[in-house]
Amino acid sequence: MNQEHLDLAITAAKAGAVELLSRWENRTVSEKAPKDLVTDADLASQKAIRKILMEGYDGYAFVGEEEGENDPPAAVRSGDADAPPCWVVDPLDGTVNYVHRLQSFAVSIGLYHAGKMRLGVILDPVSNELFSAVDGAGAHLNGRPIRASDCEDLSQALVACSFPAGVKGDSPEVTRFVKVLERCRSLRRLGSCALNMCYVAAGRLDGYWATNVCPWDSAAGTVIAREAGAQLTAYDGSELDDWLPKFCVTATKPMHETMVGLLGSD
Repeated sequence: MNQEHLDLAITAAKAGAVELLSRWENRTVSEKAPKDLVTDADLASQKAIRKILMEGYDGYAFVGEEEGENDPPAAVRSGDADAPPCWVVDPLDGTVNYVHRLQSFAVSIGLYHAGKMRLGVILDPVSNELFSAVDGAGAHLNGRPIRASDCEDLSQALVACSFPAGVKGDSPEVTRFVKVLERCRSLRRLGSCALNMCYVAAGRLDGYWATNVCPWDSAAGTVIAREAGAQLTAYDGSELDDWLPKFCVTATKPMHETMVGLLGSD
């Protein structure tokens, strides 16, 4: 992945953001499933993003949250080196926040190739914060390098988590939430997987976990967090599967060991 890929992804993210902001005060909302919302803004944003990305690299694959393009080609999923790179797009991460006019939502664009997410661009349209990373080249916020915090002790950490729509009180997610809540300084549920990962990368959060998100939610964030020096594995400490992102990301190795010990235990 190179600067041309990054520039194209940034252009596409900005086009998606224009669609979101133009509809923020006047959007049409429906349910894909109980408590799982979609708006006309999601659809318009993905359409604008897809057009730019696919015109830029016609032979690439595309995975997006909307319009039924949810699954990568088998060769891409298996990490085949001969498979085309695959754009992985969330045109609106944080839809519930968007619908309620809260400011924590983002456009997220990742690029996967040869078994790994290689590029990430996440744009917060309200704050105009652009997080970006290319594999091996570090992570940046509006062009400035960022790094994860040096927090090693969970008791001193500000942590975030994600819950699925319609979570039940007796679910494993709630059990994990309580375990970490008892040990950390404070715990947040901010509503955007993409931005949570960026906030760990920028040192604003010290940790974040999610066991219920989709590949497009985390795709770009995995690159940005990794390139900022954060620790990133599956939530139980095993190797992360980019297409099945049940993960934990933390600022440092000591805190990561504590977190996955809590999250991965019964």
